[in-house]
Amino acid sequence: MYEKIDEFIGDFASFVWGLPLLILLIGGGLYLLILSKFLPFRHLGHALQVLRGKYDNKDDEGEITHFQALTTALSSTIGMGNISGVAVAISVGGPGAVFWMWISAIVGMSTKFFTSSLAIMFRGKDSAGKTQGGPMYFIVEGLGKHWKPLAIFFSLCGLIGALPVFNVNQLTQAINDILLKPNHIDFGFSFDLFEDAYHISSNLIIGLTLVAITSIVILGGLNRISKVASKLIPSMVLLYFVLILIILFANAEVVPQYFKLIFTDAFAAENYTGDSFLGGVLGALIILGVRRGAFSNEAGIGTAPLAHGAAKTNEPIREGLVAMLGPAIDTLIVCTLTALAILVTGVWQTSDANGVSLTAKAFDSVMPIYGKYLLLICIVIFSVSSLFSYSYYGSKCLSFLIGDKKKHYYNYFYILSIILGAVTSIDLMINLIDGVFALMAIPTMIATIILAPKVVKASKNYFKRMNL
Repeated sequence: MYEKIDEFIGDFASFVWGLPLLILLIGGGLYLLILSKFLPFRHLGHALQVLRGKYDNKDDEGEITHFQALTTALSSTIGMGNISGVAVAISVGGPGAVFWMWISAIVGMSTKFFTSSLAIMFRGKDSAGKTQGGPMYFIVEGLGKHWKPLAIFFSLCGLIGALPVFNVNQLTQAINDILLKPNHIDFGFSFDLFEDAYHISSNLIIGLTLVAITSIVILGGLNRISKVASKLIPSMVLLYFVLILIILFANAEVVPQYFKLIFTDAFAAENYTGDSFLGGVLGALIILGVRRGAFSNEAGIGTAPLAHGAAKTNEPIREGLVAMLGPAIDTLIVCTLTALAILVTGVWQTSDANGVSLTAKAFDSVMPIYGKYLLLICIVIFSVSSLFSYSYYGSKCLSFLIGDKKKHYYNYFYILSIILGAVTSIDLMINLIDGVFALMAIPTMIATIILAPKVVKASKNYFKRMNL
């Protein structure tokens, strides 16, 4: 039964991530890039000024600052997608998959600029009269009430897409492979109840511990989530950056070779080991890279606008500029660092490990005593911070569907799913979230492409007012 479910979800993910969605995400992103005449990239300096708080106004509508909005969005994207997702991409697609992740990120910067600008431009009111932003709101407020079925579809998919099953699954695997198994630790136990024997595994105990930690934060709402994320994420990115630099310096002589291989293998696809697409491996490699890129930075999926829509600002373009920094930090920097660490250490060719275990082997090869434990610290922080943000996304989707007073019910469902993620297989988790992310991208990208001219017009007015 379990194998049939696994196979069905795998087929479902492959089907929805076909050519039409690739055209919608990458083609749509390129359209937005050209329509804006590369405008977001021409104002990176201004985006950094906004992020630093130069234009913050405490009287503006919204709940959190620009910086908190970005770190909340990043706390969901800088997670296992950067550590485990990259490893999955390389183990299946080889170095060339990284190039297509870069393309996804560059296009995604433009996409996030548009989607997050729209999240502020067309904010709506929830059933409690509170201002909210996100794809479901800019679909209804921007396109009209007759488009509400599309907004409902996004919200329904968001209920599943926001579940933390992949992050929890990979965090559990990391704790087992890095900490418990090498040290022969097993804190699982058996007990008898009414003459029946039961066994509580280490995985279940890890899941229950994560439930306790997550509950404390997410039940405190967005303000507590954003405050925790704004403190955790910058320090962990810095630690991860330093650890990767140590690996690269230790293998400095082969770094140029593998950096070049990322480009050459992107078109040769000589290291791709998965199934072909439309009769060829190159197309399959491109889809793999785009899927992993989308899973990493979530551009076009619609999750980030849920966080950026809560920013305390009355200037949509400012929030769009801040949001576009997300894919640059997430994929172009963090994912590239992970990829280079896996490539230069050679573990992608010498190990059968997949996901987070492959990344751990790269760290262990250069820092055999303490490297994998430092990686585990990063993994725990990245994963747990992701758990906080996704709960907010899911409860926001439920609020749109059945009202603000009942949105807290999602948190209970969300907390139970943490246990599910701790005890199921990686393939099932990846395919489930991949498939639902694909469905979320459809209404997000359709609405964004239709409303894009309004963002371009607002951009021209904004930069004219700012004399930029």
